[in-house]
Amino acid sequence: MIKLLAAIKKEALILLRDRVGLAVLFLMPMILIFVMTLIQDSAFKSLNERGIPIIFVDNDKDSLGISIELGLRNSGMCTFNNMIDGKPATAEMIEKAVSDGKFLVGIVVPKGATEAIRSNVKVLVQQTLGVSDSLQKPTDSVEIAIYIDPITKKSFLTSVTSSLREFISEIKTKIMFQTFSEQISELIPDKNNAPENAFSQSQIIKYKEVYASKQIGEIVPNAVQHNVPAWAIFAMFFIVLPLAGSMVKEKSEGSVLRLQTVPTSYLVFLNGKIIVYIAVCLIQLALMLSVGKIFLPMLGLPTLVIGNSILGIILLSVSTAFAATGYGVMMGTIAKTEQQGAIMGSLSVLLLSAIGGVWVPTYVMPELMRDISIVSPLNWALNGFYELFLRGGGIVDVVGDSLKLICFFIFTMVVSLIVNRYKRKV
Repeated sequence: MIKLLAAIKKEALILLRDRVGLAVLFLMPMILIFVMTLIQDSAFKSLNERGIPIIFVDNDKDSLGISIELGLRNSGMCTFNNMIDGKPATAEMIEKAVSDGKFLVGIVVPKGATEAIRSNVKVLVQQTLGVSDSLQKPTDSVEIAIYIDPITKKSFLTSVTSSLREFISEIKTKIMFQTFSEQISELIPDKNNAPENAFSQSQIIKYKEVYASKQIGEIVPNAVQHNVPAWAIFAMFFIVLPLAGSMVKEKSEGSVLRLQTVPTSYLVFLNGKIIVYIAVCLIQLALMLSVGKIFLPMLGLPTLVIGNSILGIILLSVSTAFAATGYGVMMGTIAKTEQQGAIMGSLSVLLLSAIGGVWVPTYVMPELMRDISIVSPLNWALNGFYELFLRGGGIVDVVGDSLKLICFFIFTMVVSLIVNRYKRKV
């Protein structure tokens, strides 16, 4: 125990003497969180938070046009407009306004659209009931013009067109019920039978949006909820630079040879490094979380929500710290020079963070990259924090990711010991 404490003291003194390195370890990730969160905040805004700017013209002035307008006005999906430069929008004005970038989408409902639907439905109903000429054909379909800015994302356009189809389908169904009712009333007069009134006053299908979270309330994923844990994990793994550099420097200066003359196991000195750097990782994480809870809200950004499981956060944090430290020890053991350690360590962490979802969340990656991301230990840690912060999970929900991180630590230590023994023989 005395030898282990001595090893811990040695590593702590070496680390504290490098004040520039300490500043980089703690300040760099904090600055990254500020910068990346501010940059990505607008990108993380959902459609319901910002809305798509839409310009709308209703030349129909009947059920279809009114229904679409009410639906767009009440939808959080878009920002509704029917005026351009203070003047009522027209079909001619819309195309230019959209092409100039004033609106992402323009919608024009043609004149007589509702009446065309009524005529078509009436013909179909009469043919079904056998009360009309079978040669009579429905008129042409209704054509709603949609003007699209080329920069509009496909997902945005799909949302708009889906909503339009929903509005048109609702109107068509109502008209069909009304027409059926009118034809049946002519065949079987019954003043008390008015299903169209009941239908028009009721809404058969309603929608309720529920976030799949065990936590009370709704936690919407945003830039803060992603960037704070993501860059905290990145910072923890980035200790590969000082840790690997320290190990390579000890080898080049002959400190390792002197330590080998001491009657104690090499693991004791290795454990001293591990304990000190695990403590550094946990301090880093605490600072990152404080940024999300205290400082980012000062800039008008959302406050970080850390969930309800402190034990889950502790377990996942310690597991991530072990994985990061083990990775640093492995890089320091493999590298022959400080330059090798710095290059291999930094590039490998950047690569693992990129495919692990730190830079870009995995849920917006192509399917191939999502499949590849599961090999990154940073992805395991990030998924665990997502479980705690976004889904309201508990300690049980992060046991799997924590075990994978601990197994990764064991793997790195085994590799380090094997490489160290090989180098000593050579």
